[in-house]
Amino acid sequence: MQSTNTINRRQLLKWRPIHGVLIALALIAPLVLTVWLGGALALQRVRHFPLELLLLMLLLAFLCWNLNALRLRLMLGGRAGRLGQRGALGIELASKFALCATPGGSGGPVTLLMLLAQRGFPPAKGAAIFLIDQGCDLLFFMAMLSGLVVFSLFSNTQWPHQSLIQFSLVGLVLLATLVGMLMRFLPSLLRAGGVITSWPSRYRRRWLARRLLRCRHALKVTLKLPRSILIAMLTLTASHWLMRYSLLYLAVLGVGGHADWMWTFLTQMLAMAASQFSFLPGGAGAAEVGVGTLLLPLMEREQAAAAVLIWRLVSYHLYLAAGAPLFVLYSYRMLRRSPAR
Repeated sequence: MQSTNTINRRQLLKWRPIHGVLIALALIAPLVLTVWLGGALALQRVRHFPLELLLLMLLLAFLCWNLNALRLRLMLGGRAGRLGQRGALGIELASKFALCATPGGSGGPVTLLMLLAQRGFPPAKGAAIFLIDQGCDLLFFMAMLSGLVVFSLFSNTQWPHQSLIQFSLVGLVLLATLVGMLMRFLPSLLRAGGVITSWPSRYRRRWLARRLLRCRHALKVTLKLPRSILIAMLTLTASHWLMRYSLLYLAVLGVGGHADWMWTFLTQMLAMAASQFSFLPGGAGAAEVGVGTLLLPLMEREQAAAAVLIWRLVSYHLYLAAGAPLFVLYSYRMLRRSPAR
């Protein structure tokens, strides 16, 4: 337990002033891009955004947080002690803050594993929970993309860049296949050996192998949960993403634009995938440019710019605002429990 606490403290101490600079740039990036793309007219549309639509978007965001928290409780299945909805919601928001506050979302999984470890749930098993979480998301997006492909082939859609749908589906299928095969044949791959290198050391290779096998075992245990719980997890996953990816559609309606709900869904999915290549936290810059570019063929520049700004305020900045106090609180508790060196 002492080694775990020491690792936790080292992870927390990795936060340096540069992280604050990057977060500040991520916060102002949507506003800068909105002014650049739409000018004063875009800001005017933002000021006149209907209050009832904004409240609806905030409600959907709140529901999304709670759906993810409930899914986390189902995945853990009581293996991390007594975890109520409030505690799960705290873990969800703190983890999402770290996800949104680090380039590529690298801080999200680390924070989740540390918070679960504080509840006596080993990091190797926590990694399996993270894989299950990502697997549910992957299955949902594959199903949605497959449906969009069929819909675009057999209906008279007017979507721009329709070939992106097929390419995205192929990419998701390849990713799912790669991860599935890796987990399926992991023991054989570890026994096969290979090129002997000086890095990582033999000790480190054994350490990594043990944790990968524990992760695989925890993954199998989770997948052996009752079918009703697995169906509930997938239902929560679908409900979460359908709600969250409706935010852009509501933002488009609020600024007077017109776009199919399916196109706004696909727009967010493609833009958020592209945002992983941004060096700013939360994919700032790349996400706004990607969504704005895909919306421009369907509406005026100021409408697209205003919709993107409203969308990011609710889907990104709100996560930072809600998760920051909890992240600080949990970090303070971890530092207090860490043994003095």
